[in-house]
Amino acid sequence: MKKSGLTSGGSPDNPVPQYPIGSVDNALKIVLLLGERKDLRLTEVSEYLGVASSTAHRLLAMLQYRGFIRQDPRTKAYVPGTALTGVAASILQRFDVRATVRPYLEKLNSLLSETVHLGLLDGNMVRFVDAVESPRAVRVASRLGRSMPAHCTSTGKAMLAQLDADDLERLYPDEDLAGLTPNSVRTRTELREELGMVQRRGFATSTEESEEGVSSVAVAFGPHGAPTRFAFNVSVPTSRMSPAQMRGVAETLRSVVDEAEKLLHGRDAEA
Repeated sequence: MKKSGLTSGGSPDNPVPQYPIGSVDNALKIVLLLGERKDLRLTEVSEYLGVASSTAHRLLAMLQYRGFIRQDPRTKAYVPGTALTGVAASILQRFDVRATVRPYLEKLNSLLSETVHLGLLDGNMVRFVDAVESPRAVRVASRLGRSMPAHCTSTGKAMLAQLDADDLERLYPDEDLAGLTPNSVRTRTELREELGMVQRRGFATSTEESEEGVSSVAVAFGPHGAPTRFAFNVSVPTSRMSPAQMRGVAETLRSVVDEAEKLLHGRDAEA
């Protein structure tokens, strides 16, 4: 197995510790390797680290115990766990991206006078990490701080549409899906069909799928080197969201997301 620059050695800016702990180093190498691959298998980890299969298994078991990885019950491969995605999401919340895109969230709110959110994909859940409420008397309340099933929200579907078939199946190993309302997507087959539509038109929608009386439109940001995926969402009382209005909201969302992406890509280039 070819070793990449991330995992073959330490950072050139950091000296080797005076008293290195081999087991800790190997566990961290596994985490870094998982950041570059969709999944890992026991034989691959054993070969990569140059250790016996029993040693590799103990390292993987400890990472699984702490939630940094989980084992796919069907393929037996190891994939990122909720602790790992949670750490990534927390870093993203505390640092650059949320502060960077906040002005664009405020711009959306000003243009549309509706409640807007920034959501992150965390496994098969969406975390709403920023929001600006509508100034209107009748409005959708902010979901700031809440987590919801991704397949029940436009925000989640916008980000799920960026995943390939294997990643989607890992997140949803069962055909039947739990919903939040009678309108929620209830099967993996139905979800795949809807995500195909999201890919074709470039935005996702929800009509009373997460909450009765609420409709929403979302557009996901493209890949940009951040540790997780995120999207902007506009949430509106269903009475104010006709199909024509939905398309208009989507166009405004796409325009603002494009502006924000230019700034993010510019920062990536500077880094």
